[in-house]
Amino acid sequence: MLDVLSAATMLFLIMDPLGNLPIYMSVLKSIDPKRRLWVIFRELTIALVILFVFLFSGQGLLDFLQIEQETVSIAGGIILFLIAIKMIFPKPGGVMNLPEGEEPLIVPLAVPMIAGPSTMAALILLANQQPDKMIHWSAALLLAWAVSALILLMSGTFHRLLSDKGLRAVERLMGMILVMIAIQMFLNGISSYVSHFAS
Repeated sequence: MLDVLSAATMLFLIMDPLGNLPIYMSVLKSIDPKRRLWVIFRELTIALVILFVFLFSGQGLLDFLQIEQETVSIAGGIILFLIAIKMIFPKPGGVMNLPEGEEPLIVPLAVPMIAGPSTMAALILLANQQPDKMIHWSAALLLAWAVSALILLMSGTFHRLLSDKGLRAVERLMGMILVMIAIQMFLNGISSYVSHFAS
């Protein structure tokens, strides 16, 4: 049970639903409020499916495509950086530059916000280190996802509390933080890549 809770806590922290709230609210602010919960649930479900795929076959998929884990980290860093720049300097259409009322699909709410490169890498690591505990890791993933989903499904409440002006301020602040996270993720990928081939 301790393994499940510690793994779930780690995955929850990596998913960072509290940090993702402003991004979710920004992307979905032009969506009809009646559709918003459905869109969030759909994207969370897609993310969960992707994460389970990576838990059970992530390393095999990367090996088949001849993609290193470092590449996933570098690509994720670049995507997050581009999203962060759009958060800091918003344009009509929001973070994803979607036409008014158009729903995002998969990117960025499912990937990389929840099913991000760090979460994928953590699942691959858990599966590789102790492959005999896949039931434990599955339970940990479900637990972390459920808590994250609960927080994100309450994004409407946070939107009402913050108002549009407060949301814009939080969006720019989170954009700045996301720039730093994206650059760190990119540098970690570069560092791991160099270390891997230097050894």
